[in-house]
Formats: sequence, C-alpha cells, structure tokens
Amino acid sequence: MKALDKARLKAREAIESLYEGLCTVQEYMEVTGPQSKLTRHEEATVLEDQPCRLSFEGSPEAAQTETTTNISQSIKLFIAPEVRIKSGSKIVVTQNGVTTAYAASGAPAVYVTHQEIMLELFRGWA
Repeated sequence: MKALDKARLKAREAIESLYEGLCTVQEYMEVTGPQSKLTRHEEATVLEDQPCRLSFEGSPEAAQTETTTNISQSIKLFIAPEVRIKSGSKIVVTQNGVTTAYAASGAPAVYVTHQEIMLELFRGWA
C-alpha cells in the first residue's frame, strides 16, 4: 500500500471515529403491485442504520419580521463516500438520543475520506 493510500485510510478512520449517529434513507418511488399491476408512489427504505454524524453551524435563532419568524441554521451530514443519497431523499438521523427527519437539499460534496450533504428539516414529499 502506498504512503498516500495509508494516509487516506488513517484520515478516513479518524473521521469515522467521530460518527455518533445512525441514519435511515428513504426515497419516494413508484411501486407496482404484483397482483393488481397498479402503480402507486410510496416511501421505500434504501439504506438503514448507516453510521453518520450531524454537524450544526450557527444556532436555531429566530429572526422576527413583521409577518414571519425565520430560523437560520446550517445542518450538514457526514457519511461514508461510497454511500449514494439522492437529492430530495428523506434521511432520518438518530444522534445523541434525538431522532429527526431531514431532506437532502442538494448534491453532496464527495471526498476520498467522507462526503458532506447539506440537510434541511423534512417537510413532506414534493
């Protein structure tokens, strides 16, 4: 094994040692009934109990305007680089005893050691 490969492996191990959560990924997809042959959309689990870590930037501070209250917080999911999560997928993360549903809000930033996916609170299927 080359020195660079060893360094990357050590870096990945270090990052994954920080994973404190588990996530389940669900997609909203077409399913055809085996007997009825009818096609309908339903939530399907495509990944379960995948180690991960949530990172929060900023705090959920409320910004009051005359008509609404906006909360601004960046939520980032760290997960193994080989995992594929489609934009718009529902990601249910349990970390530090708290379970929350999020949606993948865009394309992931994939690195050799991990990937980072920006999340937003899940508000339902589009």
